[in-house]
Amino acid sequence: MNTPKLLVLLLVGLLLGSFSIARAQSSPEAQKLRQLLESRDRQIKALLDAGPLTSERREQLKDLINGVVDFETMGRLALGPFWNDLTPAQRQEFVEVFSDIVREQSLSDLDIYRARVRYDRVEVQGDSARVVTTVTYKETPTQVVYLFTRRDGQWKAYDIIIDEVSTVEGYARSFQSVIRKRGFDALMNSLRKKQAQLARSSSS
Repeated sequence: MNTPKLLVLLLVGLLLGSFSIARAQSSPEAQKLRQLLESRDRQIKALLDAGPLTSERREQLKDLINGVVDFETMGRLALGPFWNDLTPAQRQEFVEVFSDIVREQSLSDLDIYRARVRYDRVEVQGDSARVVTTVTYKETPTQVVYLFTRRDGQWKAYDIIIDEVSTVEGYARSFQSVIRKRGFDALMNSLRKKQAQLARSSSS
């Protein structure tokens, strides 16, 4: 599966499906997660059924799809030890460009949001949560696990594990390899080019 489709698949489970076991439904914090995800499910479906995908509707969809993702934590974990070497301005730009790329790619294939999603298990311990789902796309089931943290009373996903492969670890291997070989500026140049490419594609 190519990267844009994979990124969309990773986000689909945060928007669709229903919780399937009593344990998930009986936990107050699991209920909060369920309400969060089901609310976004209703809103995204309403937007998709509302007619042509205008620029305004594209932005609304991107906000709904990616609103539960903690891009700062995801980016910090992806950069690993190199994060500590960055200035606040460098960190901010990296997170902004990184999140913009993922947000744009999340609309690369709207058909995938018709995938069947089953929420198998929700585990909450303090300010951490683990949500296990099964996503079936084109008759192929895939286990997708979401790791959440609660910050300022809001649950945010900071890692997504597909068939036991961590998204953050994948980004870490790619980003940290570039930094070790060519430096942080080279990574940012590459990400900016990708960002510009996606922006041109979305406006055409």
